Amino acid sequence: MSEYFSIRWMEGTVRMLDQRYLPDEVVYRDYTRCEEVTAAIRDMVIRGAPAIGVAAGYGLALVAWHSKAKDSIQLIHEITIAAQGLRKSRPTAANLFGAIQRILHLVERAGGTRLEVLRRQIMDEAAKIEVEDAQMNLKIAQNGQAFIPEIANLIHHCNTGALATAGIGTALGVIRLAHENGKKIHVFVDETRPRLQGAKLTAWELQQLGIPHTLIVDAASGYIMKHHKIDACLVGCDRIAANGDVANKIGTYNLAIVAKAHGVPFFSVGPTTTIDLSISRGEEIPIEERPENEITELGNKRIAPKGVKVANPAFDVTPAKYITAIITDRGAVYPPYKKSLAKLMNG
Repeated sequence: MSEYFSIRWMEGTVRMLDQRYLPDEVVYRDYTRCEEVTAAIRDMVIRGAPAIGVAAGYGLALVAWHSKAKDSIQLIHEITIAAQGLRKSRPTAANLFGAIQRILHLVERAGGTRLEVLRRQIMDEAAKIEVEDAQMNLKIAQNGQAFIPEIANLIHHCNTGALATAGIGTALGVIRLAHENGKKIHVFVDETRPRLQGAKLTAWELQQLGIPHTLIVDAASGYIMKHHKIDACLVGCDRIAANGDVANKIGTYNLAIVAKAHGVPFFSVGPTTTIDLSISRGEEIPIEERPENEITELGNKRIAPKGVKVANPAFDVTPAKYITAIITDRGAVYPPYKKSLAKLMNG
């Protein structure tokens, strides 16, 4: 297995694996300015809710590292301005806003903190976000083992592995640990249009890990469930509302409905940092609309008529009624989610 990672802090530089070039090339890019990190998030050099949160933290750490501020007040102002830009990069992922708020909460309490002390506090907090995500990944994977039989056919949508996180992944982390524990796993991988994260990223990760898998088009999931014994569908989550509605990569909602029709358990898998109890239901989750060319072009070649009207939501919301359980770092929760999620987060 080749070693790879989504993001690292390199003492004043943030290094990211440019996921736009996978699977053909493994290209790492270095960033020294928060504006560059913001663009990298927006342009999907890095993606996946947990990894985006880590990137946001390190983007603000870059401000602290490279700032020419003369005092803490000036640095706090620079951090606040940078945070405003980061917020606009990807509006759906809860981790982005959670990471930003952690850093802002820290600087808001800075008071008379000396400049160099505040710099170090900001960088330390960003590092904690990365470490905590990796720790949560492992706990999620362990908690998910109860739902994976010793011999299992699974369906996975989008990408939720090490490329999407700071650790081993969320839904793909569950699959990875099951494989490492000796379970006989086979994964049917949704290609995940329009950006093909399943085909380009998940299939690549599964190859690196030596996990048997078969790539399918998104629309084939019903056929696969009908003609193969599927033991579970595992997907990630970018934001979970208080009632258990889950925002995730576009196509998740369709997969959940098909799973329900075929009696296949459907699990949303992610860290508690994606749970947003301030949002009561899925309709309140902001859904990012991405550029038209992601649909009208494939590999820079136009595949749709010029002037065609395009809708390109990056995410959809799966109603809680289609979700068997939500697997988190603190354990799994079940319906009714409004009660179980509140208990999990306030427990």
